[in-house]
Amino acid sequence: MQASDVRAMVIETLAEQQRIRHDDIDAVVLKTVATTLTSFGIDEDDRRELRADFQHLRRWRRNVEQAQSYTFKAVVTMIVTGFVGVVWLGIRATLGK
Repeated sequence: MQASDVRAMVIETLAEQQRIRHDDIDAVVLKTVATTLTSFGIDEDDRRELRADFQHLRRWRRNVEQAQSYTFKAVVTMIVTGFVGVVWLGIRATLGK
């Protein structure tokens, strides 16, 4: 057996061990996620519904943020309009005398 053959066997063995390790990690992660969802009362079969719920919540959050933005703009517009109105009335009163 030559050194290159030994090297190839070692590399192949290490690669296989790493694949096994990744498979073990993936299995543990999947089991942990499933256990966590089950503890919240969500069945593993309800993934599609859960995804739809999260999408709905995201749309709701974005709409609320947009409404807050519009509200802020409306308030600023009203304040500026009021200030300009007061200045205009002051100018009219000053020029009218």
